[in-house]
Amino acid sequence: MSQDRLRPMMARCRERIEAVLERALPAADAEPQRLHEAMRYAVLGAGKRIRPILAYAAADAVGIPWERVDAAAAAVELIHAYSLVHDDLPAMDDDDLRRGRPTCHKAFDEATAILAGDALQTLAFGLLAEDRHADPDARTRMVAMLAEAAGAPGMVGGQALDLMAEGRQLDLDALKNIHRHKTGALIRAAVNLPALASGSPRPARTAALDHYAQCIGLAFQIQDDLLDVEGDTAVIGKTSGADAAHHKATYPSLLGVDQAHAAARELVDAAATALADFDSGADPLRAIARYIIDRDR
Repeated sequence: MSQDRLRPMMARCRERIEAVLERALPAADAEPQRLHEAMRYAVLGAGKRIRPILAYAAADAVGIPWERVDAAAAAVELIHAYSLVHDDLPAMDDDDLRRGRPTCHKAFDEATAILAGDALQTLAFGLLAEDRHADPDARTRMVAMLAEAAGAPGMVGGQALDLMAEGRQLDLDALKNIHRHKTGALIRAAVNLPALASGSPRPARTAALDHYAQCIGLAFQIQDDLLDVEGDTAVIGKTSGADAAHHKATYPSLLGVDQAHAAARELVDAAATALADFDSGADPLRAIARYIIDRDR
Protein backbone atom coordinates (compact mmCIF):
# COMPACT_ATOMS: atom_id res chain seq x y z
CA MET A 1 0.00 0.00 0.00
CA SER A 2 1.40 3.38 -1.01
CA GLN A 3 1.47 6.30 1.39
CA ASP A 4 -1.09 8.02 -0.89
CA ARG A 5 -3.49 5.13 -0.31
CA LEU A 6 -2.64 4.93 3.38
CA ARG A 7 -3.70 8.50 4.11
CA PRO A 8 -7.41 7.99 3.25
CA MET A 9 -7.45 4.76 5.26
CA MET A 10 -5.98 6.55 8.27
CA ALA A 11 -8.52 9.34 7.87
CA ARG A 12 -11.35 6.78 7.96
CA CYS A 13 -9.84 5.24 11.10
CA ARG A 14 -9.59 8.64 12.77
CA GLU A 15 -13.17 9.50 11.87
CA ARG A 16 -14.36 6.17 13.22
CA ILE A 17 -12.43 6.31 16.49
CA GLU A 18 -13.53 9.89 17.12
CA ALA A 19 -17.14 8.73 16.92
CA VAL A 20 -16.47 5.73 19.17
CA LEU A 21 -14.71 7.90 21.75
CA GLU A 22 -17.44 10.54 21.60
CA ARG A 23 -20.02 7.89 22.47
CA ALA A 24 -17.86 6.37 25.21
CA LEU A 25 -16.99 9.56 27.06
CA PRO A 26 -19.38 11.20 29.53
CA ALA A 27 -21.33 14.20 28.27
CA ALA A 28 -19.59 17.50 29.03
CA ASP A 29 -22.67 18.91 30.78
CA ALA A 30 -23.15 15.88 33.07
CA GLU A 31 -22.03 16.16 36.68
CA PRO A 32 -19.29 16.37 37.78
CA GLN A 33 -19.09 18.75 34.83
CA ARG A 34 -15.51 19.98 35.26
CA LEU A 35 -14.17 16.43 35.43
CA HIS A 36 -16.06 15.38 32.32
CA GLU A 37 -14.94 18.48 30.42
CA ALA A 38 -11.33 17.66 31.31
CA MET A 39 -11.72 14.05 30.17
CA ARG A 40 -13.11 15.17 26.83
CA TYR A 41 -10.45 17.85 26.46
CA ALA A 42 -7.73 15.25 26.98
CA VAL A 43 -9.13 12.82 24.42
CA LEU A 44 -11.17 14.43 21.65
CA GLY A 45 -10.23 16.43 18.59
CA ALA A 46 -6.45 16.08 18.73
CA GLY A 47 -3.72 13.50 18.34
CA LYS A 48 -2.41 11.23 15.62
CA ARG A 49 -4.54 8.24 16.74
CA ILE A 50 -1.71 5.88 15.79
CA ARG A 51 -2.74 3.22 18.29
CA PRO A 52 -6.38 2.93 17.16
CA ILE A 53 -5.25 3.05 13.54
CA LEU A 54 -2.93 0.14 14.28
CA ALA A 55 -5.81 -1.75 15.89
CA TYR A 56 -8.00 -1.32 12.81
CA ALA A 57 -5.11 -2.23 10.50
CA ALA A 58 -4.46 -5.35 12.58
CA ALA A 59 -8.16 -6.22 12.25
CA ASP A 60 -7.68 -6.12 8.48
CA ALA A 61 -4.63 -8.36 8.83
CA VAL A 62 -6.51 -11.03 10.81
CA GLY A 63 -9.64 -10.71 8.67
CA ILE A 64 -12.25 -9.33 11.06
CA PRO A 65 -14.52 -6.28 10.61
CA TRP A 66 -13.62 -3.03 12.33
CA GLU A 67 -16.67 -3.03 14.61
CA ARG A 68 -15.18 -6.02 16.42
CA VAL A 69 -12.18 -3.94 17.52
CA ASP A 70 -13.91 -0.62 18.24
CA ALA A 71 -13.79 -1.24 21.98
CA ALA A 72 -10.13 -2.31 21.91
CA ALA A 73 -9.13 0.65 19.72
CA ALA A 74 -10.91 3.08 22.04
CA ALA A 75 -9.54 1.44 25.18
CA VAL A 76 -5.95 1.72 23.99
CA GLU A 77 -6.45 5.38 23.04
CA LEU A 78 -8.02 6.16 26.42
CA ILE A 79 -5.05 4.60 28.20
CA HIS A 80 -2.71 6.61 26.00
CA ALA A 81 -4.63 9.83 26.70
CA TYR A 82 -4.58 9.25 30.45
CA SER A 83 -0.85 8.59 30.34
CA LEU A 84 -0.22 11.89 28.55
CA VAL A 85 -2.29 13.80 31.10
CA HIS A 86 -0.28 12.33 33.96
CA ASP A 87 3.09 12.54 32.18
CA ASP A 88 2.59 16.28 31.65
CA LEU A 89 2.01 17.01 35.35
CA PRO A 90 4.57 19.10 37.28
CA ALA A 91 5.58 16.05 39.32
CA MET A 92 6.45 14.20 36.11
CA ASP A 93 7.60 15.95 32.90
CA ASP A 94 6.11 19.35 33.80
CA ASP A 95 4.99 20.22 30.26
CA ASP A 96 2.81 23.16 29.28
CA LEU A 97 1.97 22.17 25.71
CA ARG A 98 0.47 18.99 24.30
CA ARG A 99 -1.01 18.45 20.84
CA GLY A 100 -0.63 22.14 20.06
CA ARG A 101 -2.61 23.43 23.04
CA PRO A 102 -2.23 23.79 26.82
CA THR A 103 -1.80 20.54 28.71
CA CYS A 104 -4.77 19.33 30.74
CA HIS A 105 -3.47 20.61 34.07
CA LYS A 106 -2.87 24.03 32.52
CA ALA A 107 -6.31 24.20 30.91
CA PHE A 108 -8.01 23.03 34.13
CA ASP A 109 -5.91 22.43 37.25
CA GLU A 110 -3.63 19.72 38.63
CA ALA A 111 -6.21 17.97 40.78
CA THR A 112 -8.76 17.84 37.96
CA ALA A 113 -6.11 16.57 35.55
CA ILE A 114 -5.15 13.75 37.92
CA LEU A 115 -8.79 12.73 38.36
CA ALA A 116 -9.44 12.97 34.61
CA GLY A 117 -6.53 10.61 33.95
CA ASP A 118 -7.80 8.20 36.60
CA ALA A 119 -11.29 8.23 35.08
CA LEU A 120 -9.99 7.68 31.53
CA GLN A 121 -8.01 4.65 32.69
CA THR A 122 -10.98 2.98 34.36
CA LEU A 123 -13.23 3.81 31.41
CA ALA A 124 -10.83 1.93 29.12
CA PHE A 125 -11.21 -1.30 31.05
CA GLY A 126 -14.96 -0.84 31.29
CA LEU A 127 -15.21 -0.67 27.51
CA LEU A 128 -13.36 -3.95 27.10
CA ALA A 129 -15.29 -5.69 29.87
CA GLU A 130 -18.60 -4.73 28.26
CA ASP A 131 -17.63 -5.31 24.63
CA ARG A 132 -20.68 -7.00 23.08
CA HIS A 133 -18.70 -8.08 20.00
CA ALA A 134 -16.41 -10.40 22.00
CA ASP A 135 -17.26 -13.53 23.92
CA PRO A 136 -16.58 -13.61 27.69
CA ASP A 137 -13.29 -15.51 27.35
CA ALA A 138 -11.98 -13.06 24.75
CA ARG A 139 -13.03 -10.09 26.91
CA THR A 140 -11.17 -11.51 29.90
CA ARG A 141 -8.01 -12.06 27.87
CA MET A 142 -8.20 -8.57 26.35
CA VAL A 143 -8.59 -6.96 29.77
CA ALA A 144 -5.61 -8.94 31.04
CA MET A 145 -3.49 -7.99 28.02
CA LEU A 146 -4.27 -4.28 28.35
CA ALA A 147 -3.68 -4.36 32.11
CA GLU A 148 -0.21 -5.82 31.59
CA ALA A 149 0.60 -3.36 28.80
CA ALA A 150 -0.58 -0.35 30.79
CA GLY A 151 0.68 -1.24 34.25
CA ALA A 152 3.98 -1.84 36.03
CA PRO A 153 5.08 -4.58 33.57
CA GLY A 154 4.51 -2.15 30.70
CA MET A 155 3.87 1.57 30.26
CA VAL A 156 3.83 2.68 33.89
CA GLY A 157 6.95 0.67 34.63
CA GLY A 158 8.63 2.27 31.63
CA GLN A 159 7.72 5.74 32.86
CA ALA A 160 9.21 4.89 36.26
CA LEU A 161 12.43 3.70 34.61
CA ASP A 162 12.48 6.87 32.49
CA LEU A 163 12.18 9.10 35.56
CA MET A 164 14.93 7.23 37.38
CA ALA A 165 17.19 7.58 34.35
CA GLU A 166 17.04 11.38 34.15
CA GLY A 167 20.51 12.85 34.47
CA ARG A 168 22.17 9.43 34.21
CA GLN A 169 24.29 8.06 31.41
CA LEU A 170 22.56 5.05 29.87
CA ASP A 171 23.77 2.53 27.35
CA LEU A 172 21.67 1.56 24.35
CA ASP A 173 20.28 -1.63 25.92
CA ALA A 174 19.03 0.29 28.96
CA LEU A 175 17.39 2.89 26.74
CA LYS A 176 15.70 0.20 24.65
CA ASN A 177 14.41 -1.43 27.82
CA ILE A 178 12.79 1.83 28.93
CA HIS A 179 11.05 2.37 25.64
CA ARG A 180 9.96 -1.22 25.13
CA HIS A 181 7.91 -0.59 28.24
CA LYS A 182 7.02 3.11 28.13
CA THR A 183 6.08 3.36 24.44
CA GLY A 184 6.26 -0.13 23.00
CA ALA A 185 3.96 -1.97 25.39
CA LEU A 186 0.83 -0.04 24.44
CA ILE A 187 1.65 -0.22 20.73
CA ARG A 188 2.03 -4.00 21.10
CA ALA A 189 -1.38 -4.13 22.77
CA ALA A 190 -2.95 -2.13 19.93
CA VAL A 191 -1.67 -4.64 17.39
CA ASN A 192 -2.28 -7.78 19.45
CA LEU A 193 -5.75 -7.08 20.88
CA PRO A 194 -7.52 -7.63 17.52
CA ALA A 195 -6.13 -11.17 17.36
CA LEU A 196 -7.81 -11.86 20.71
CA ALA A 197 -10.98 -10.14 19.53
CA SER A 198 -11.08 -12.54 16.57
CA GLY A 199 -11.79 -15.34 19.03
CA SER A 200 -9.39 -17.80 17.41
CA PRO A 201 -5.84 -16.42 17.39
CA ARG A 202 -3.30 -18.54 15.52
CA PRO A 203 -0.01 -18.77 17.48
CA ALA A 204 2.33 -18.28 14.50
CA ARG A 205 0.41 -15.25 13.23
CA THR A 206 0.12 -13.83 16.73
CA ALA A 207 3.87 -14.15 17.22
CA ALA A 208 4.51 -12.44 13.88
CA LEU A 209 2.18 -9.56 14.75
CA ASP A 210 3.87 -9.20 18.13
CA HIS A 211 7.32 -9.03 16.54
CA TYR A 212 6.05 -6.43 14.08
CA ALA A 213 4.65 -4.42 16.98
CA GLN A 214 7.88 -4.59 18.97
CA CYS A 215 9.83 -3.28 15.98
CA ILE A 216 7.52 -0.37 15.22
CA GLY A 217 7.23 0.49 18.91
CA LEU A 218 10.97 1.17 19.08
CA ALA A 219 10.94 2.88 15.69
CA PHE A 220 8.14 5.15 16.90
CA GLN A 221 10.17 6.20 19.93
CA ILE A 222 13.29 6.82 17.87
CA GLN A 223 11.28 9.10 15.57
CA ASP A 224 9.84 10.92 18.60
CA ASP A 225 13.38 11.45 19.89
CA LEU A 226 14.47 12.75 16.49
CA LEU A 227 11.50 15.11 16.29
CA ASP A 228 12.46 16.52 19.67
CA VAL A 229 15.82 17.44 18.11
CA GLU A 230 14.81 18.27 14.54
CA GLY A 231 11.14 19.18 14.82
CA ASP A 232 9.44 22.54 15.14
CA THR A 233 7.23 23.17 18.17
CA ALA A 234 4.46 24.57 15.97
CA VAL A 235 4.40 21.37 13.91
CA ILE A 236 5.00 18.65 16.49
CA GLY A 237 2.49 20.18 18.91
CA LYS A 238 4.73 20.03 21.97
CA THR A 239 7.81 21.85 23.11
CA SER A 240 10.86 20.79 21.13
CA GLY A 241 14.11 20.29 23.03
CA ALA A 242 12.29 19.01 26.11
CA ASP A 243 14.39 15.83 26.30
CA ALA A 244 17.62 17.78 26.49
CA ALA A 245 16.11 20.14 29.06
CA HIS A 246 15.26 17.14 31.25
CA HIS A 247 18.71 15.58 30.64
CA LYS A 248 17.12 12.47 29.18
CA ALA A 249 19.05 9.83 27.29
CA THR A 250 17.67 9.54 23.76
CA TYR A 251 18.56 7.66 20.60
CA PRO A 252 20.07 10.76 18.93
CA SER A 253 22.12 11.55 22.03
CA LEU A 254 23.51 8.01 22.17
CA LEU A 255 23.81 7.21 18.46
CA GLY A 256 23.88 10.57 16.76
CA VAL A 257 21.14 11.83 14.46
CA ASP A 258 22.22 9.96 11.34
CA GLN A 259 22.60 6.62 13.12
CA ALA A 260 19.29 7.09 14.89
CA HIS A 261 17.58 7.53 11.51
CA ALA A 262 19.37 4.39 10.27
CA ALA A 263 18.27 2.39 13.33
CA ALA A 264 14.65 3.42 12.76
CA ARG A 265 14.83 2.32 9.12
CA GLU A 266 16.27 -1.05 10.13
CA LEU A 267 13.40 -1.59 12.55
CA VAL A 268 10.84 -0.77 9.88
CA ASP A 269 12.48 -3.28 7.54
CA ALA A 270 12.35 -5.90 10.29
CA ALA A 271 8.67 -5.12 10.88
CA ALA A 272 7.93 -5.70 7.20
CA THR A 273 9.82 -8.99 7.29
CA ALA A 274 7.71 -10.13 10.26
CA LEU A 275 4.61 -9.84 8.06
CA ALA A 276 6.05 -11.86 5.18
CA ASP A 277 3.51 -14.67 5.57
CA PHE A 278 0.49 -12.34 5.65
CA ASP A 279 -1.52 -11.54 2.53
CA SER A 280 -2.56 -8.11 1.27
CA GLY A 281 -4.80 -7.68 4.31
CA ALA A 282 -1.65 -6.68 6.18
CA ASP A 283 -0.70 -4.00 3.66
CA PRO A 284 -1.98 -1.20 5.93
CA LEU A 285 0.30 -2.44 8.71
CA ARG A 286 3.22 -2.47 6.29
CA ALA A 287 2.49 1.09 5.19
CA ILE A 288 1.99 2.34 8.76
CA ALA A 289 5.46 1.10 9.67
CA ARG A 290 6.92 3.41 7.03
CA TYR A 291 4.64 6.27 8.04
CA ILE A 292 5.85 6.05 11.62
CA ILE A 293 9.38 7.13 10.69
CA ASP A 294 8.33 9.56 7.96
CA ARG A 295 5.94 11.61 10.11
CA ASP A 296 6.76 15.17 11.16
CA ARG A 297 4.78 15.25 14.39
